[in-house]
Amino acid sequence: MALGNHSTISEFILLGLSTDPHVQALSFVLFLAIYLLTLLGNLMMLLVIRTDPHLHTPMYFFLSHLSFLDLCYSSVTLPKLLENLLSQKKMISVEGCLAQVFFLFDTGGTEACLLTVMAYDRYVAICHPLLYSQMMSNQLCKGLVCGSWGLSFLDAFINILLALDFDFCRDQSIPHYSCELPSLFPLSCSDISTSFTVLLCSSLLHGLGTCFLIIFSYTLIVSTILGISSSSGRIKTFSTCSSHLTAVLLFYGSAFLRYTMPTSGSPLELVFSVQYSVVTPLMNPLIYSLKNNEVKAAVRRTFRKYLQYMLTKDRR
Repeated sequence: MALGNHSTISEFILLGLSTDPHVQALSFVLFLAIYLLTLLGNLMMLLVIRTDPHLHTPMYFFLSHLSFLDLCYSSVTLPKLLENLLSQKKMISVEGCLAQVFFLFDTGGTEACLLTVMAYDRYVAICHPLLYSQMMSNQLCKGLVCGSWGLSFLDAFINILLALDFDFCRDQSIPHYSCELPSLFPLSCSDISTSFTVLLCSSLLHGLGTCFLIIFSYTLIVSTILGISSSSGRIKTFSTCSSHLTAVLLFYGSAFLRYTMPTSGSPLELVFSVQYSVVTPLMNPLIYSLKNNEVKAAVRRTFRKYLQYMLTKDRR
């Protein structure tokens, strides 16, 4: 569809987190550090999983895609946020705003699907350990990942296709540091009822649907764990899914707090939004590296190999 309908307003103003120059300077340093740590942490996870043969399993195959996804997700909003923190004019074009909406939809939806797939992986590993390698075949794992990306792309495409027909002729200001579809509804002079209905239905199907599947998987997992006779066996089995459960609670908890609040630009809404879109991609590699003994051991092996390589190189 053409973007000519947006000729009345060609740019939006992202009001951001604060108008105080001192707060903006501190925020820039803070968010730059968070972004660099997010990139470093997730790239480290990708490198360790790629190079360590012990981690070439379905669980870590999904985790590598989660790390790549967090790289993409944080890169959708943080670079523009950092740019606006240093700029007097905190502008974003209509096209750039709609692109940001699309990629937030796509990456956020894919993460929800991927966490659901990882819950299924934990269900098979705990409830059907003898059939794990057979049930979680390489072909199935690739299909589940491709399905997660494909379903989320379709969801994002349908929503953004309707948003392309919006006529923006009201206030240019968005009370946020990024573009999200609910923030554009008050700025549109055209009818938004169809887009709102589609957004609501897709959010219910995508958000609550994946949440239900995760809860169902963990209900079966808990039932199996409670059937283990020894307490040490129960603790050891539960520890295999504690990292994933922590990541799920962080993602869905912050998403629930973020999207159940009205779009008003209140400080509390911005705090929840930062937690959802900025902190979560940073925390996922920390959760899996600090709470997972296999990952910690793989990190040590990777750095040991790197040090040995550097020492050998220096001797030459």
